[in-house]
Amino acid sequence: MKKQAQDELEEMFEDLGELEEVRALTRKKVLADALQKAMKAQKVTPAEMARRMGTSRPTVYRLLDPAERGATLDTLERASRALGMDLEIRLVPAARSRGRRQPNRRAA
Repeated sequence: MKKQAQDELEEMFEDLGELEEVRALTRKKVLADALQKAMKAQKVTPAEMARRMGTSRPTVYRLLDPAERGATLDTLERASRALGMDLEIRLVPAARSRGRRQPNRRAA
C-alpha cells in the first residue's frame, strides 16, 4: 500500500510538472540533514564550520538550509573535508515510474 501511495504522489507531482523540483529538494534536505548531524556529533558550530571551510557563516547557513539548492560542488567538498568526511556523488539510471502516463499520440 505504501508503494502505491508513493507512486500516486509521484504521478501527481509529474502531472503538475514539479516532480524534478521535488526530487531535487528532497536530495538537498537529505544532504543538509546529514551535514547537521555530523556537525552536531562533532560539536562543530556554524562559525567553526565556516572557519574550517574558509568561508562565511551565511554560506554555511545556506548549505544547511534544505530549501537552498545553490550549493556548488566546491562548497560540498570543503564542507565534507571540514568534517573529516568523504563526499560521494553517483550517477544512476533514472527511475521510471511504473504508472507513468505516456502522451497521447495520434496517427497523422
